[in-house]
Amino acid sequence: MKEYDVTIVGLGPTGGTLANLFALNGFSVLILEREKSFYPLPRAVHFDDEVMRVFETIGISNDFLKYTIINKGTKFVNSKGKIILDWPRPRKITINGWYPSYRFNQPDLEKQLRKKLKKYKKVFIEQNSEVKKITNSKNQVDIVYTNTRNHKKYYVRSKYLVGCDGANSVTRKQMKTKMDNLGFTQKWAVVDLILKKKKNNLPDRTIQYSNPKQPATYCRNVGKRRRWEFAIKKNQSDKKVLSENYIWNFLKPWLNKSEAIIERKTIYQFESAIARKWRKGRIFIAGDAAHLMPPFMGQGMCAGIRDASNLAWKIATCLRVKHNDTFLNTYQTERALNVKEYIETTMRMGEFVNAVESIQITDNIRSDNKGIKSMQSIRPKMGKGLGNLKDKNRGKIFPQFKLNKNRSLDDNFSKKGILILSTDIKTKVSKNYTLVNSKKFKKLSVYLKNINTKAVIVRPDRFILGSANSNQEINLLLKKYSVILR
Repeated sequence: MKEYDVTIVGLGPTGGTLANLFALNGFSVLILEREKSFYPLPRAVHFDDEVMRVFETIGISNDFLKYTIINKGTKFVNSKGKIILDWPRPRKITINGWYPSYRFNQPDLEKQLRKKLKKYKKVFIEQNSEVKKITNSKNQVDIVYTNTRNHKKYYVRSKYLVGCDGANSVTRKQMKTKMDNLGFTQKWAVVDLILKKKKNNLPDRTIQYSNPKQPATYCRNVGKRRRWEFAIKKNQSDKKVLSENYIWNFLKPWLNKSEAIIERKTIYQFESAIARKWRKGRIFIAGDAAHLMPPFMGQGMCAGIRDASNLAWKIATCLRVKHNDTFLNTYQTERALNVKEYIETTMRMGEFVNAVESIQITDNIRSDNKGIKSMQSIRPKMGKGLGNLKDKNRGKIFPQFKLNKNRSLDDNFSKKGILILSTDIKTKVSKNYTLVNSKKFKKLSVYLKNINTKAVIVRPDRFILGSANSNQEINLLLKKYSVILR
């Protein structure tokens, strides 16, 4: 029986990112993908700076960048075309070292993820593979899968398994965990088009049409790609809505049949739900297998990538040092709260798009002197887990500073944990983590001063594990957590 460190079910963006993170750390990875190849048509079209930082970690950001455009933000307009809410995404580098928001075509991302995986000798991709049975035991997971082309049955074993197999997750069903519905369910049509020529009248920004008669969304995408989404009324059939006559009639205000080609048309059931359990023994779920949200904020794929970033280094620690894996429970407790806030905000945005204009989407809404409302992006907190919850710096993203010769923090130092100290803090040096004296880098010194601390431990996923202001405090933190920074 073949054995692996980790088995990943599903090779979409979440599974592909997770596999790259494990491969980067030298682990053997088996990927079981049901389809014979990646889906060639558009699906996800947005990701943010936090996700791009993860892509930088796995080494695809520079190659992938040329397939993206910077997203300029979103405007909400009413049935009369009046702007009722503005959500700008400024062209300014964030604390993660990238622009706040990007547009992309999902097949381009999946190509980059797979291209990178091919460089690792210990990564094995099995297409046409349908998982039939997953069995937990004390020290491993036993998997039975079938090749859908030759109908042969295979038996493999791995130390951990992560299901990144989407909304209809086989892994989640094998775990026998239910999804909690958070209350937003709607059917929408999604139409992707490729323009035949440039259309100057189409906006460069996303437009949310808060029209009670026909709620809709327009998305600017890369190149000549454009997307429209619109709500389906209760009395409308899917067949009618997806007919070309219906679609082109809907698109009449913007373009006609001679100006674009329909690349993809489909019906989505927009849902909001979170799985009750994200872990059962050595089995985990991530991405859409663990949570579902409507697309109004473009955070569905982003949430899955964040899952991968949180979980990968924790499982890696257990594999590397045989650490007590109870701390793997922090995967769900840290991620679920963050995901829930995104879902709830997205639900409120969906209600706003459905012309419920009294809805307060977030607390980050301000009005200018002309009465025009604008919204700032949210960054939900990390839930309880590793570190001291009373530590005000715990759970914050550590900035991606340019430190020297245009090299960033992540370029300069390993992807392991980092201990950053000011000059008056002394501690026992360990090879388990990277030690950085802030004196050598002005930006680090200034940052420590700004957050009123003298030392921080930065996790491999670049969140702050803890901060300290004395030798005793930092040594207590290291005594408890140094093993997981390896």
